[in-house]
Amino acid sequence: MPMDFPVNAELSPKAAEIAAHARQLLATGGYNSFSYADISARVNISKASIHHHFPSKAELVRTVVAQYREEARDALAGLEGRIGDPLKELTGYTDYWTACIRDGSAPFCICAMLAAELPTIPAEVADEVREHFKDLSGWIASVLKRGSAQGQFTLDASAAVEAKSLMATVHGAMLAARAFGDPKTFHAIVQPALTRLTRAA
Repeated sequence: MPMDFPVNAELSPKAAEIAAHARQLLATGGYNSFSYADISARVNISKASIHHHFPSKAELVRTVVAQYREEARDALAGLEGRIGDPLKELTGYTDYWTACIRDGSAPFCICAMLAAELPTIPAEVADEVREHFKDLSGWIASVLKRGSAQGQFTLDASAAVEAKSLMATVHGAMLAARAFGDPKTFHAIVQPALTRLTRAA
């Protein structure tokens, strides 16, 4: 079941609308794929008005990524609190992306997209992106540790290394699904990775 992401209450309605469109554009083409002119056309306000809410593109994208990080942390913590079963939590995480890619609601992780642009994006945005990956890999590692202790997972390496491997598989599967134009590709790649973790458990 997809995770429900809350609207950032700190943004005004118009700023939240601007951020939402920026997020869609980031998922489609990354930082360098859009300008304030694109946002202006979507939101139907002037570029000067966008600058009133977000003085620079870097500040807009940093805000979007910071919001994305907060939402992801809350959603992952919610999985743990609601489910309390490591294997089901990990499956819940991958099922979320399976659903998003299938219905087109969030076909690509914006941080994965931005990670490919790290050498060229502003430092404040890059820092948020790196912190997202630390958050995510840390959560996966904690799930793997608990699952291993309970006999659900068999780890070939440390939980930290296995977490990064699974994270890379998930994001690589997103890329493959986009490259082949087939949402089913994501599940076909990710499922064997989960099966490997549970093969001897």
